Amino acid sequence: MSDTALREHFSAMARNSAWSNYRLLSACEQLTYEEFAQERTSFFPSIQLTLNHNLIVDHMYMADMIGKGRSNIDLIGDVPYPRAPDLKRAQIEFDNSLIGLCDDFQPEDLDRIVSISWGNGDSSQEPVYLLLSHLFVHQIHHRGQAHAMLAGTSVPPPQLDEFFLNADKVRRQGEPFTE
Repeated sequence: MSDTALREHFSAMARNSAWSNYRLLSACEQLTYEEFAQERTSFFPSIQLTLNHNLIVDHMYMADMIGKGRSNIDLIGDVPYPRAPDLKRAQIEFDNSLIGLCDDFQPEDLDRIVSISWGNGDSSQEPVYLLLSHLFVHQIHHRGQAHAMLAGTSVPPPQLDEFFLNADKVRRQGEPFTE
């Protein structure tokens, strides 16, 4: 894969992530606060905790990539956004930043090494392309958990896998983050 193709792939992944977050959080906005926060079976015991965790980790990895440092992110606690509409607005803001970052990458930026201080006191040196890959896998993993929990409510879970193929374009026409 060429450097240009890899950069374009990460830009597409950022748009896919934003689109998926938008669709999932739009569905979550139809839940009452109690349903959004209700204890359920999953790694994190609620849709609210799961999707807040995703946003917190998004901010941590962004801080790593831009050299801001994880200790300087502005989110407080495990649930900085208890209500789905507020979480959706914050996630859209982050997703727009991630799209911009990916769109602005030069090929050499993807190979840049960043230092990460993990919460357990360990640290590592990681290339940006691996950090981005991990960020997207992390998001997909936890969105899937939230999607499954949403299936246990009266709100139907949205399709999240109609993005990359040419055949998908018609199904998602006019939706945000798809251009």
